[in-house]
Amino acid sequence: MKEHKVQTGWRHRLHEVIYEADTPAGKVFDIVLFFLIIVSVLLVMLESVDQIDEKYHDLLLTCEWVITIFFSFEYIARIVSIKKPFKYIFSFYGIIDFISTIPLYLSYIFAGSQVLLAVRAFRLLRIFRILKLVKFLGEASQLNAALKASRAKIAVFIYVVLILSVIMGTIMYLIESDEAGFTSIPRSIYWTIVTLTTVGYGDIAPQTNLGQFIATIIMILGYGIIAVPTGIVTVEFSKHGKKNSKSVSVVHTNTQACPSCTAEGHRDNAKHCYNCGDEL
Repeated sequence: MKEHKVQTGWRHRLHEVIYEADTPAGKVFDIVLFFLIIVSVLLVMLESVDQIDEKYHDLLLTCEWVITIFFSFEYIARIVSIKKPFKYIFSFYGIIDFISTIPLYLSYIFAGSQVLLAVRAFRLLRIFRILKLVKFLGEASQLNAALKASRAKIAVFIYVVLILSVIMGTIMYLIESDEAGFTSIPRSIYWTIVTLTTVGYGDIAPQTNLGQFIATIIMILGYGIIAVPTGIVTVEFSKHGKKNSKSVSVVHTNTQACPSCTAEGHRDNAKHCYNCGDEL
């Protein structure tokens, strides 16, 4: 019985350090973790530069191995510190953690797979647990609601843009020659979309006077088209902003993770997990 309490105690403390961001130890752990993730991504970037890799290859590889070993122990610790490890293993963060740990090991089997270490940048998503951007959460929910309310209108808008691109691309294919780059209708549609979005790569350009005239019209249309989705979302955002101003919503910033199923997003005064009912 005493041994069971000791095991539960160290597992509980390990869980607080790894999964909680409200405790001092948890904050220090997360900050160290973020620092190592950033360093790891920078190492991968530096290794891709031939001049740097030739000069500091051994140093970069050693640093990568040190960080990878740390992440390996961290991944194991996350598994052993919860009651239902498969909940973490197959969760979004669990999969990201696993994928970001194995590339260097795989590099001894598959050459070049260590570049996949850049996927560790996804782990920086956990920074929101530390920063607790409370003042932005309300605005984020309003924007999310506005985007959802605008889905149908934006879908119709995109549909119209695609039809316009097909029509104008076909016309440009008939007007311009292969020498100008309009070798097929799909390639002409590609040029139309690039021009309509005001990107203008310059790899294809009309040579005839009529083609240049149509290109001018498409460019002008592009500036008008950019404003349409912005206006749609802005109107919906304004509507939801007025609705939310009438009712004050409480934003909970509890960073506790359930020691059983690793669920997050609990209320500040929660005693039990909303997902599995286990005690927090």
